[in-house]
Amino acid sequence: MNHEEIRTNILKLVQDYYNEKFIKKPFIPGESVVRYAGRVFDEKELVNLVSSSLDFWLTAGPHAEAFENELADFFGVEDAALVNSGSSANLLAISALTSPKLLDRRLKPGDEVITVASGFPTTVAPIVQNRLVPVFVDVSPGTYNISTEDIEKAVSSCTKAVFLAHTLGNPFDIDHVKAIAVKYGLWLIEDNCDALGSRYGGKLTGTFGDLATLSFYPAHHITMGEGGCVITDNEDLAKIIRSFRDWGRDCYCASGEDNTCGLRFSQQFGDLPAGYDHKYVYSHIGYNLKVTDMQAAIGREQLKKLQAFIKKRKENFNLIYKGLEKFNNKIILPQATPKSDPAWFGFPVTIKENQCFTRTQLIQFLNNNKIHTRNLFGGNLIRQPAFKDIEKRVVGDLKNTDLIMNNTFFIGVYPDLGREEINYVLEKFDEFFQQN
Repeated sequence: MNHEEIRTNILKLVQDYYNEKFIKKPFIPGESVVRYAGRVFDEKELVNLVSSSLDFWLTAGPHAEAFENELADFFGVEDAALVNSGSSANLLAISALTSPKLLDRRLKPGDEVITVASGFPTTVAPIVQNRLVPVFVDVSPGTYNISTEDIEKAVSSCTKAVFLAHTLGNPFDIDHVKAIAVKYGLWLIEDNCDALGSRYGGKLTGTFGDLATLSFYPAHHITMGEGGCVITDNEDLAKIIRSFRDWGRDCYCASGEDNTCGLRFSQQFGDLPAGYDHKYVYSHIGYNLKVTDMQAAIGREQLKKLQAFIKKRKENFNLIYKGLEKFNNKIILPQATPKSDPAWFGFPVTIKENQCFTRTQLIQFLNNNKIHTRNLFGGNLIRQPAFKDIEKRVVGDLKNTDLIMNNTFFIGVYPDLGREEINYVLEKFDEFFQQN
Protein backbone atom coordinates (compact mmCIF):
# COMPACT_ATOMS: atom_id res chain seq x y z
CA MET A 1 0.00 0.00 0.00
CA ASN A 2 1.11 3.59 -0.60
CA HIS A 3 0.96 6.19 2.15
CA GLU A 4 -2.50 7.48 1.12
CA GLU A 5 -3.96 3.98 1.29
CA ILE A 6 -2.33 3.44 4.68
CA ARG A 7 -3.75 6.76 5.86
CA THR A 8 -7.25 5.77 4.73
CA ASN A 9 -6.97 2.51 6.64
CA ILE A 10 -5.72 4.28 9.76
CA LEU A 11 -8.61 6.73 9.73
CA LYS A 12 -11.12 3.92 9.20
CA LEU A 13 -9.67 2.18 12.23
CA VAL A 14 -9.97 5.41 14.21
CA GLN A 15 -13.71 5.48 13.45
CA ASP A 16 -13.97 1.86 14.57
CA TYR A 17 -12.02 2.70 17.72
CA TYR A 18 -14.39 5.55 18.56
CA ASN A 19 -17.43 3.30 18.11
CA GLU A 20 -15.90 0.74 20.44
CA LYS A 21 -14.38 3.06 23.05
CA PHE A 22 -16.57 6.15 23.37
CA ILE A 23 -20.20 5.12 22.86
CA LYS A 24 -22.23 6.56 25.76
CA LYS A 25 -23.28 4.05 28.40
CA PRO A 26 -26.87 3.92 29.70
CA PHE A 27 -27.60 6.20 32.64
CA ILE A 28 -28.09 4.33 35.93
CA PRO A 29 -29.62 6.55 38.66
CA GLY A 30 -27.46 6.63 41.77
CA GLU A 31 -24.55 4.93 40.01
CA SER A 32 -23.80 7.08 36.97
CA VAL A 33 -22.17 10.47 37.59
CA VAL A 34 -24.11 13.56 36.49
CA ARG A 35 -21.30 15.91 35.53
CA TYR A 36 -21.51 19.69 35.51
CA ALA A 37 -19.75 19.81 32.12
CA GLY A 38 -17.70 17.75 29.73
CA ARG A 39 -16.46 17.23 26.21
CA VAL A 40 -19.06 16.15 23.66
CA PHE A 41 -17.69 14.73 20.42
CA ASP A 42 -18.01 11.95 17.89
CA GLU A 43 -15.70 10.11 15.52
CA LYS A 44 -15.20 13.18 13.33
CA GLU A 45 -13.12 15.03 15.94
CA LEU A 46 -11.01 11.94 16.55
CA VAL A 47 -10.45 11.37 12.83
CA ASN A 48 -9.53 15.02 12.28
CA LEU A 49 -7.10 14.91 15.21
CA VAL A 50 -5.34 11.77 13.99
CA SER A 51 -5.32 12.99 10.39
CA SER A 52 -3.66 16.20 11.52
CA SER A 53 -1.10 14.26 13.56
CA LEU A 54 -0.19 12.25 10.45
CA ASP A 55 0.65 15.52 8.69
CA PHE A 56 3.00 16.18 11.65
CA TRP A 57 2.49 19.94 11.51
CA LEU A 58 3.21 20.36 15.21
CA THR A 59 2.71 24.10 15.63
CA ALA A 60 -0.08 26.31 14.25
CA GLY A 61 -0.63 25.52 10.59
CA PRO A 62 -3.37 25.03 7.97
CA HIS A 63 -6.05 23.90 10.43
CA ALA A 64 -5.29 26.82 12.76
CA GLU A 65 -5.55 29.33 9.92
CA ALA A 66 -8.78 27.76 8.68
CA PHE A 67 -10.29 27.68 12.19
CA GLU A 68 -9.44 31.36 12.71
CA ASN A 69 -11.18 32.23 9.45
CA GLU A 70 -14.22 30.12 10.37
CA LEU A 71 -14.50 31.78 13.78
CA ALA A 72 -14.14 35.26 12.26
CA ASP A 73 -16.90 34.38 9.77
CA PHE A 74 -19.13 33.03 12.55
CA PHE A 75 -18.88 36.29 14.47
CA GLY A 76 -18.73 38.51 11.39
CA VAL A 77 -15.54 40.23 12.59
CA GLU A 78 -12.25 41.24 11.03
CA ASP A 79 -10.00 38.85 12.92
CA ALA A 80 -9.88 35.85 15.24
CA ALA A 81 -6.51 34.95 16.78
CA LEU A 82 -6.24 31.48 18.30
CA VAL A 83 -4.32 31.10 21.55
CA ASN A 84 -3.59 28.30 23.98
CA SER A 85 -6.34 29.09 26.53
CA GLY A 86 -9.14 31.47 27.39
CA SER A 87 -6.98 32.83 30.20
CA SER A 88 -4.23 33.60 27.69
CA ALA A 89 -6.85 35.29 25.53
CA ASN A 90 -7.75 37.54 28.47
CA LEU A 91 -4.08 38.30 29.07
CA LEU A 92 -3.59 39.23 25.42
CA ALA A 93 -6.72 41.38 25.30
CA ILE A 94 -5.59 43.55 28.20
CA SER A 95 -1.93 43.52 27.18
CA ALA A 96 -2.80 44.66 23.66
CA LEU A 97 -4.35 47.83 25.08
CA THR A 98 -1.00 48.74 26.66
CA SER A 99 0.68 48.91 23.23
CA PRO A 100 2.61 52.11 22.42
CA LYS A 101 1.07 51.85 18.96
CA LEU A 102 -2.22 53.06 20.48
CA LEU A 103 -0.58 56.41 21.33
CA ASP A 104 -2.65 58.43 23.82
CA ARG A 105 -5.27 55.64 24.16
CA ARG A 106 -2.80 53.08 25.47
CA LEU A 107 -3.31 51.80 29.00
CA LYS A 108 -0.49 52.73 31.36
CA PRO A 109 0.40 51.56 34.87
CA GLY A 110 -2.05 53.04 37.35
CA ASP A 111 -4.92 53.33 34.87
CA GLU A 112 -8.20 51.86 36.07
CA VAL A 113 -10.29 49.07 34.58
CA ILE A 114 -13.90 48.57 35.74
CA THR A 115 -14.78 44.93 36.43
CA VAL A 116 -16.51 42.71 39.01
CA ALA A 117 -15.10 40.61 41.85
CA SER A 118 -17.69 37.85 41.33
CA GLY A 119 -16.22 35.70 38.62
CA PHE A 120 -13.26 33.76 37.33
CA PRO A 121 -9.81 34.96 38.44
CA THR A 122 -8.25 35.25 35.01
CA THR A 123 -10.68 37.97 34.02
CA VAL A 124 -9.11 40.14 36.72
CA ALA A 125 -5.55 38.74 36.81
CA PRO A 126 -4.41 40.38 33.51
CA ILE A 127 -5.44 43.78 34.87
CA VAL A 128 -3.16 43.26 37.86
CA GLN A 129 -0.38 41.65 35.79
CA ASN A 130 -0.26 44.73 33.57
CA ARG A 131 0.04 47.01 36.64
CA LEU A 132 -3.42 48.44 36.10
CA VAL A 133 -5.96 48.99 38.87
CA PRO A 134 -9.18 46.95 38.94
CA VAL A 135 -12.28 48.86 40.06
CA PHE A 136 -14.78 46.41 41.51
CA VAL A 137 -18.53 46.93 41.14
CA ASP A 138 -21.21 44.72 42.68
CA VAL A 139 -23.43 42.32 40.73
CA SER A 140 -27.16 41.56 40.71
CA PRO A 141 -28.45 38.22 42.08
CA GLY A 142 -30.23 36.20 39.44
CA THR A 143 -28.36 37.62 36.46
CA TYR A 144 -24.96 37.48 38.24
CA ASN A 145 -23.80 40.37 36.08
CA ILE A 146 -22.60 43.85 36.91
CA SER A 147 -25.07 46.09 38.72
CA THR A 148 -25.68 48.59 35.94
CA GLU A 149 -26.85 51.43 38.18
CA ASP A 150 -23.41 51.44 39.84
CA ILE A 151 -21.21 51.43 36.73
CA GLU A 152 -21.15 55.18 36.20
CA LYS A 153 -20.35 55.69 39.89
CA ALA A 154 -17.17 53.70 39.29
CA VAL A 155 -15.82 56.00 36.57
CA SER A 156 -13.00 58.35 37.57
CA SER A 157 -10.46 60.45 35.70
CA CYS A 158 -8.15 57.39 35.80
CA THR A 159 -10.67 54.97 34.28
CA LYS A 160 -9.67 53.81 30.81
CA ALA A 161 -11.42 50.47 30.20
CA VAL A 162 -14.24 48.09 31.15
CA PHE A 163 -13.59 44.33 31.23
CA LEU A 164 -16.59 42.13 32.01
CA ALA A 165 -17.66 38.52 31.54
CA HIS A 166 -21.06 37.36 30.36
CA THR A 167 -21.57 35.29 33.51
CA LEU A 168 -22.37 31.63 32.85
CA GLY A 169 -23.44 32.63 29.33
CA ASN A 170 -25.90 35.31 30.50
CA PRO A 171 -25.07 38.61 28.73
CA PHE A 172 -24.50 41.67 30.87
CA ASP A 173 -26.56 44.82 30.13
CA ILE A 174 -24.63 45.64 26.98
CA ASP A 175 -26.66 48.71 26.02
CA HIS A 176 -25.94 50.40 29.34
CA VAL A 177 -22.30 49.32 29.58
CA LYS A 178 -21.53 50.32 26.01
CA ALA A 179 -23.23 53.70 26.44
CA ILE A 180 -20.97 54.45 29.40
CA ALA A 181 -17.90 53.25 27.50
CA VAL A 182 -18.75 55.58 24.62
CA LYS A 183 -19.60 58.49 26.92
CA TYR A 184 -16.23 58.36 28.72
CA GLY A 185 -14.07 57.05 25.86
CA LEU A 186 -13.36 53.69 27.52
CA TRP A 187 -12.16 50.49 25.90
CA LEU A 188 -14.71 47.67 26.22
CA ILE A 189 -13.50 44.07 26.45
CA GLU A 190 -16.00 41.19 26.60
CA ASP A 191 -14.95 38.02 28.35
CA ASN A 192 -17.10 35.73 26.21
CA CYS A 193 -15.48 32.51 27.43
CA ASP A 194 -18.69 31.16 28.97
CA ALA A 195 -21.02 32.64 26.37
CA LEU A 196 -20.17 31.33 22.91
CA GLY A 197 -23.40 31.63 20.94
CA SER A 198 -25.24 33.89 23.42
CA ARG A 199 -27.08 36.82 21.88
CA TYR A 200 -28.12 40.28 22.98
CA GLY A 201 -30.68 42.13 20.92
CA GLY A 202 -30.31 39.37 18.34
CA LYS A 203 -26.57 39.94 17.95
CA LEU A 204 -23.84 37.57 19.13
CA THR A 205 -22.07 38.52 22.32
CA GLY A 206 -18.41 39.11 21.64
CA THR A 207 -19.23 41.54 18.82
CA PHE A 208 -20.08 44.60 20.91
CA GLY A 209 -16.71 45.49 22.44
CA ASP A 210 -13.34 46.50 21.03
CA LEU A 211 -12.07 43.02 21.89
CA ALA A 212 -13.61 39.76 23.06
CA THR A 213 -12.19 36.50 24.34
CA LEU A 214 -13.23 32.86 23.96
CA SER A 215 -12.27 29.64 25.74
CA PHE A 216 -12.23 26.14 24.30
CA TYR A 217 -11.53 24.28 27.54
CA PRO A 218 -13.50 20.99 27.72
CA ALA A 219 -16.18 22.52 29.97
CA HIS A 220 -17.07 25.19 27.44
CA HIS A 221 -19.49 25.27 24.53
CA ILE A 222 -16.97 23.76 22.13
CA THR A 223 -13.56 22.35 22.95
CA MET A 224 -10.15 21.72 21.51
CA GLY A 225 -8.76 20.61 24.89
CA GLU A 226 -6.79 23.64 25.93
CA GLY A 227 -7.43 26.65 23.71
CA GLY A 228 -8.89 30.09 23.34
CA CYS A 229 -9.26 33.02 20.97
CA VAL A 230 -9.27 36.81 20.82
CA ILE A 231 -11.65 38.37 18.31
CA THR A 232 -11.84 41.96 17.12
CA ASP A 233 -13.24 44.02 14.29
CA ASN A 234 -10.33 46.47 14.57
CA GLU A 235 -7.48 45.74 12.16
CA ASP A 236 -4.91 47.66 14.21
CA LEU A 237 -5.83 45.79 17.39
CA ALA A 238 -5.69 42.51 15.47
CA LYS A 239 -2.05 43.14 14.51
CA ILE A 240 -1.18 44.10 18.09
CA ILE A 241 -2.87 40.96 19.47
CA ARG A 242 -0.89 38.76 17.10
CA SER A 243 2.33 40.56 18.00
CA PHE A 244 1.84 39.90 21.71
CA ARG A 245 0.84 36.30 20.97
CA ASP A 246 3.86 35.66 18.70
CA TRP A 247 6.80 36.61 20.95
CA GLY A 248 6.11 40.37 20.66
CA ARG A 249 7.49 40.55 17.15
CA ASP A 250 6.67 43.46 14.88
CA CYS A 251 6.48 41.30 11.77
CA TYR A 252 3.03 39.97 10.89
CA CYS A 253 3.99 37.39 8.26
CA ALA A 254 2.17 34.08 8.58
CA SER A 255 4.19 31.02 9.54
CA GLY A 256 6.49 30.01 6.67
CA GLU A 257 6.04 33.33 4.82
CA ASP A 258 8.58 36.12 4.32
CA ASN A 259 8.45 39.80 3.41
CA THR A 260 4.66 40.26 3.33
CA CYS A 261 5.16 44.00 3.84
CA GLY A 262 7.82 44.22 1.11
CA LEU A 263 10.08 46.13 3.53
CA ARG A 264 11.84 43.31 5.35
CA PHE A 265 15.36 44.75 5.04
CA SER A 266 14.69 48.46 4.48
CA GLN A 267 13.33 49.89 7.75
CA GLN A 268 14.71 51.52 10.88
CA PHE A 269 13.52 50.32 14.31
CA GLY A 270 14.69 51.79 17.61
CA ASP A 271 18.47 51.63 17.99
CA LEU A 272 18.83 48.59 15.74
CA PRO A 273 21.04 48.78 12.65
CA ALA A 274 19.29 50.18 9.57
CA GLY A 275 17.66 47.41 7.55
CA TYR A 276 17.61 44.96 10.46
CA ASP A 277 15.58 41.86 9.49
CA HIS A 278 11.95 42.75 10.27
CA LYS A 279 11.23 39.14 11.26
CA TYR A 280 13.41 39.72 14.32
CA VAL A 281 12.17 43.12 15.41
CA TYR A 282 10.19 43.11 18.66
CA SER A 283 7.78 45.96 19.35
CA HIS A 284 6.09 44.46 22.45
CA ILE A 285 7.05 42.46 25.53
CA GLY A 286 5.27 39.41 24.22
CA TYR A 287 4.70 35.72 24.75
CA ASN A 288 4.37 32.52 22.74
CA LEU A 289 0.71 31.60 23.22
CA LYS A 290 -0.06 29.81 19.95
CA VAL A 291 -1.98 26.54 19.57
CA THR A 292 -1.02 23.38 17.74
CA ASP A 293 -2.61 22.44 14.44
CA MET A 294 -3.92 19.25 16.02
CA GLN A 295 -5.95 21.27 18.53
CA ALA A 296 -7.38 23.41 15.74
CA ALA A 297 -8.33 20.28 13.80
CA ILE A 298 -10.56 19.29 16.72
CA GLY A 299 -11.98 22.80 17.03
CA ARG A 300 -13.06 22.90 13.40
CA GLU A 301 -15.25 19.83 13.83
CA GLN A 302 -16.61 21.14 17.13
CA LEU A 303 -17.64 24.44 15.54
CA LYS A 304 -19.89 22.53 13.12
CA LYS A 305 -21.81 21.17 16.13
CA LEU A 306 -22.13 24.48 17.97
CA GLN A 307 -25.72 25.30 17.02
CA ALA A 308 -26.89 21.84 18.07
CA PHE A 309 -24.95 22.18 21.33
CA ILE A 310 -26.57 25.56 22.05
CA LYS A 311 -30.05 24.20 21.36
CA LYS A 312 -29.49 21.31 23.79
CA ARG A 313 -28.08 23.61 26.49
CA LYS A 314 -31.19 25.80 26.27
CA GLU A 315 -33.48 22.77 26.41
CA ASN A 316 -31.70 21.42 29.48
CA PHE A 317 -31.75 24.81 31.17
CA ASN A 318 -35.50 25.15 30.60
CA LEU A 319 -36.20 21.66 31.95
CA ILE A 320 -34.26 22.39 35.14
CA TYR A 321 -35.90 25.80 35.53
CA LYS A 322 -39.39 24.33 35.28
CA GLY A 323 -38.47 21.62 37.77
CA LEU A 324 -37.05 24.01 40.36
CA GLU A 325 -39.53 26.87 39.90
CA LYS A 326 -41.72 25.56 42.75
CA PHE A 327 -38.85 26.13 45.18
CA ASN A 328 -38.48 29.85 44.48
CA ASN A 329 -39.25 30.54 48.14
CA LYS A 330 -35.98 28.82 49.02
CA ILE A 331 -33.70 29.61 46.09
CA ILE A 332 -33.04 32.44 43.65
CA LEU A 333 -33.54 31.15 40.12
CA PRO A 334 -31.44 32.52 37.24
CA GLN A 335 -32.83 35.37 35.16
CA ALA A 336 -31.85 36.10 31.58
CA THR A 337 -30.85 39.73 31.12
CA PRO A 338 -33.52 41.76 29.26
CA LYS A 339 -33.01 41.62 25.45
CA SER A 340 -30.77 38.58 25.82
CA ASP A 341 -30.90 34.99 24.58
CA PRO A 342 -28.26 33.14 26.62
CA ALA A 343 -26.43 30.02 25.50
CA TRP A 344 -26.20 28.94 29.13
CA PHE A 345 -22.92 27.54 30.44
CA GLY A 346 -24.52 26.29 33.65
CA PHE A 347 -27.61 26.60 35.83
CA PRO A 348 -26.87 28.86 38.82
CA VAL A 349 -28.72 28.44 42.12
CA THR A 350 -28.51 30.85 45.07
CA ILE A 351 -29.81 29.85 48.49
CA LYS A 352 -31.99 32.63 49.83
CA GLU A 353 -30.95 34.08 53.16
CA ASN A 354 -32.34 32.78 56.47
CA GLN A 355 -33.04 29.26 55.24
CA CYS A 356 -32.84 26.25 57.54
CA PHE A 357 -30.09 24.73 55.40
CA THR A 358 -26.81 25.94 53.92
CA ARG A 359 -25.26 25.74 50.49
CA THR A 360 -22.72 23.28 51.85
CA GLN A 361 -25.46 20.95 53.04
CA LEU A 362 -27.24 21.05 49.69
CA ILE A 363 -24.16 20.55 47.52
CA GLN A 364 -22.88 17.78 49.79
CA PHE A 365 -26.24 16.03 49.38
CA LEU A 366 -26.07 16.41 45.60
CA ASN A 367 -22.46 15.26 45.43
CA ASN A 368 -23.23 12.27 47.66
CA ASN A 369 -25.80 11.36 45.01
CA LYS A 370 -23.16 11.71 42.27
CA ILE A 371 -24.46 15.05 40.97
CA HIS A 372 -21.53 17.38 40.36
CA THR A 373 -21.74 21.02 41.41
CA ARG A 374 -19.40 24.00 41.15
CA ASN A 375 -19.26 27.28 43.05
CA LEU A 376 -19.62 30.42 40.98
CA PHE A 377 -15.86 30.38 40.45
CA GLY A 378 -13.90 32.57 42.88
CA GLY A 379 -16.86 33.98 44.79
CA ASN A 380 -15.61 37.38 45.93
CA LEU A 381 -12.15 37.51 44.37
CA ILE A 382 -10.83 40.22 46.65
CA ARG A 383 -11.21 37.76 49.53
CA GLN A 384 -9.05 35.20 47.70
CA PRO A 385 -5.42 34.88 48.93
CA ALA A 386 -3.93 35.96 45.60
CA PHE A 387 -6.06 39.10 45.30
CA LYS A 388 -6.40 40.16 48.91
CA ASP A 389 -3.57 42.71 48.89
CA ILE A 390 -3.65 43.93 45.28
CA GLU A 391 -4.01 47.62 44.46
CA LYS A 392 -7.70 48.13 43.78
CA ARG A 393 -10.70 50.40 44.20
CA VAL A 394 -14.06 49.10 45.41
CA VAL A 395 -17.39 50.78 44.68
CA GLY A 396 -19.94 50.07 47.41
CA ASP A 397 -19.93 47.13 49.80
CA LEU A 398 -20.12 44.22 47.30
CA LYS A 399 -22.97 42.78 49.37
CA ASN A 400 -24.36 40.68 46.51
CA THR A 401 -20.88 39.44 45.64
CA ASP A 402 -20.51 38.15 49.19
CA LEU A 403 -23.95 36.53 48.96
CA ILE A 404 -22.78 34.67 45.86
CA MET A 405 -19.55 33.67 47.60
CA ASN A 406 -21.54 32.10 50.44
CA ASN A 407 -24.77 30.88 48.85
CA THR A 408 -24.36 30.26 45.10
CA PHE A 409 -23.42 27.20 43.05
CA PHE A 410 -24.26 25.85 39.62
CA ILE A 411 -25.11 22.53 38.03
CA GLY A 412 -24.69 21.37 34.46
CA VAL A 413 -26.77 21.94 31.35
CA TYR A 414 -24.19 20.68 28.87
CA PRO A 415 -25.33 18.78 25.76
CA ASP A 416 -24.47 15.28 26.93
CA LEU A 417 -27.10 15.45 29.67
CA GLY A 418 -30.29 13.69 28.65
CA ARG A 419 -33.82 13.77 30.07
CA GLU A 420 -33.03 10.83 32.38
CA GLU A 421 -30.13 12.66 34.03
CA ILE A 422 -32.11 15.86 34.46
CA ASN A 423 -35.13 14.07 35.91
CA TYR A 424 -32.79 12.38 38.40
CA VAL A 425 -31.28 15.76 39.37
CA LEU A 426 -34.74 17.23 39.93
CA GLU A 427 -35.79 14.21 42.00
CA LYS A 428 -32.80 14.76 44.28
CA PHE A 429 -33.59 18.46 44.70
CA ASP A 430 -37.17 17.43 45.63
CA GLU A 431 -35.85 14.91 48.12
CA PHE A 432 -33.53 17.43 49.78
CA PHE A 433 -36.14 20.16 50.06
CA GLN A 434 -38.69 17.72 51.49
CA GLN A 435 -36.15 16.88 54.20
CA ASN A 436 -35.35 20.56 54.81
